[in-house]
Amino acid sequence: MVDVSVDLKAKSPLYVGLLFGGQSGEHDVSITSATAIASALSQNPRYHLQPFYIQRDGTWRSPDLSQQVLNSGESLKESEMLTNAAFFLPTEVQQIDLWFPVLHGPNGEDGTVQGLLQLMHKPYVGNGVLASSVGMDKIAMKAIFANAGLPQVKYVALNRWQWQQDQQAWSEHIEATLGYPCFVKPSNLGSSVGISKVRDRQQLQEAIASATSYDPRIIIEQGVTAREVECAVLGNEQPQASAIGEITFTSDFYDYETKYTAGKADLIIPSQLPENVAQAVQSMAVKAFQTVAGSGLARVDFFYIEATGTVLINEINTFPGFTSLSMYPKLWDYSGIPFVELCDRLVELALEKHI
Repeated sequence: MVDVSVDLKAKSPLYVGLLFGGQSGEHDVSITSATAIASALSQNPRYHLQPFYIQRDGTWRSPDLSQQVLNSGESLKESEMLTNAAFFLPTEVQQIDLWFPVLHGPNGEDGTVQGLLQLMHKPYVGNGVLASSVGMDKIAMKAIFANAGLPQVKYVALNRWQWQQDQQAWSEHIEATLGYPCFVKPSNLGSSVGISKVRDRQQLQEAIASATSYDPRIIIEQGVTAREVECAVLGNEQPQASAIGEITFTSDFYDYETKYTAGKADLIIPSQLPENVAQAVQSMAVKAFQTVAGSGLARVDFFYIEATGTVLINEINTFPGFTSLSMYPKLWDYSGIPFVELCDRLVELALEKHI
């Protein structure tokens, strides 16, 4: 392939395709993130922004209608949607020099859209196919982290067929390996959807039935008493780690309702951690990013068990929430990179990695 990145680095205007919406449960969050990013990019006269809204059924819409969605901040009404009889891309796609996919969750953050953009032979912001797919699948992620020597909570992975063959044996194995409380999660789903905290066998079996209705592959994790801290990563081959943030909440655990209901959770930046713990979190965040072949950005989440001084990696998010109030941009703002500059840096990193 011919390297056109040098030409694009000097090109003005640079046509930026902003992809948002999508088919996951985080559709509305994506619109909010895209609105914030569009506002930031519009402040740089070099960028010519072309928004592309993806309906919940996967249909791509033209820039004119997509701009209306950004202006309103709301998804299309059913009467305004096109029927996705066949997959097609708006003709304006041909003008795009660089893509900025602002998609969270399955069919957006999991490598599927990244594969499509890769086939277009255009640079795009954020992680590639490998990091995106690994970051979305908890079983694959944990296996890769374990191989890299990154400490994690104990867990059991199984699929729906295995569970259906012998529920009693699996229940006994989970109890012996993890004990209660433990968390049951679909392997491949975002936004804390389908996650349950369980304290006995009946709850365990009900939670597994629920989780396998979302994904045939699930994971059960040991419950730990810990603080939940997060670190933002920015870069390609030489990534940087931000200051550390912490999430506090009064609910039983950080579920979907807590995550997306105003006032149910607080972000603390910076987290008050011992210096050696903060350094360990930053070092592990960069290692996790490099382990999955990350590029552009990620937010890495950890458990800090204060009683023992232990840091355990929880997961990596390859396109975290990107509103002006989200943890990722707030961490970089505290670390010296304001929102508008952060968006510019992500575009530069996309051009840098494109070959």
